[in-house]
Amino acid sequence: MKRSPLLPIFLIVLVDVLGLTIILPLLAFYAETLGATPVQVGLLTSTYAACQLISGPLLGRASDVTGRKPLLIVSQLGTFIGFVILAKASALWMVFLSRVIDGSTAGNLTLAQAYIADNTPPQERAKSFAVIGIAFGVGFLIGPAISGEMAHRFGYSAPVWLAAGLSMTSVLCTTFLLPGTRPAPESHEGPTPPAGRRLALLDWGSYAVYFKRPVLAARLLQFFLFCAAFASFTSAFALFAERRLTWHGKPFGPHEVGLLFAYSGFLGIILQGGLMGRLVKRFGEVTLVRVGFLSSVVGYTLLAFTFNLPTLVLAATVSSFGNGVLRPNLTAILTHQVGRNEQGTLLGLTQSLLSVAQIVAPIIAGFLIHQDQLAAWGLFAAVLAAAAIVIAPREAKAAEA
Repeated sequence: MKRSPLLPIFLIVLVDVLGLTIILPLLAFYAETLGATPVQVGLLTSTYAACQLISGPLLGRASDVTGRKPLLIVSQLGTFIGFVILAKASALWMVFLSRVIDGSTAGNLTLAQAYIADNTPPQERAKSFAVIGIAFGVGFLIGPAISGEMAHRFGYSAPVWLAAGLSMTSVLCTTFLLPGTRPAPESHEGPTPPAGRRLALLDWGSYAVYFKRPVLAARLLQFFLFCAAFASFTSAFALFAERRLTWHGKPFGPHEVGLLFAYSGFLGIILQGGLMGRLVKRFGEVTLVRVGFLSSVVGYTLLAFTFNLPTLVLAATVSSFGNGVLRPNLTAILTHQVGRNEQGTLLGLTQSLLSVAQIVAPIIAGFLIHQDQLAAWGLFAAVLAAAAIVIAPREAKAAEA
């Protein structure tokens, strides 16, 4: 009897996301102890994304030849090595090296999605991908809270060692629990695999056809703006909170930032755990995208003028709702705009746009924080979300034409 891959995939994704979210509230503070400026903190996020943008397609294509499992192990080992170097870092260049190694092998979640797509029938894929969503939500709830508490009690390197341990656990889960599969024979005339195909940098001209369709191009730009606003928030919030907010008379640190990210993760679980389906059924995806961007504008604007905890909680609540409804509904709308044989490439395009947003936005966010333009940082994200709203009427007109 063939073993189901869903339980191992759930464990693999969960420990991977835990490792990621443990680093999320900590990295800025950790880098600052080694002399990093806010601009350099932004560059850390951008460096990781740039390496991922280059290596992601290579890993994906290699896994088409070798099978998903071997490359998944390679990717997880790269994350482990990156965390070990980060935990032992005594100079800023070592932090950058850790992000280069981790980014150059970053493909854990993409390869896990590809594995599910390869090994589940089409009618069961939505349920199978939901397993990844659940693991992601749980990881975002637990990881930041653990990180903040450990950093508060044991120092900044302790959570990084925990993340390294989780990465090695993920390697063991993949090696011993995940069923191995043979690579599927390549078909040059068949459709792109449903997991998505990310083109190499020199092949990006192949994506141009999607930007020549007015409706689809507008939605792709909306997706990019959403990713850029969210990347600006996640990459620089710790720097903002450290300079703007206090708790018991002390500046915000990893503990407080971790709790804020955990709260956002909790709201995301509530939204994804049952509310989303009801909201889509009642209001539709297009309306939810519009409301999501509006919520993001309000939330990020509130954040720009946040000076106390109640306003911070309100801003986090409103923006978390916006971000929570935008990603799944934007992705769903995008997939509706293309044929079944194009959906894989389109999903690959969205992943590439995400990487580009994570390269550009953190640098701008870091520069604004470095210039002590804290309100401008929040308003930058709000303007990106507002620009996405402006695009929508043009798209509607194009759709009616």
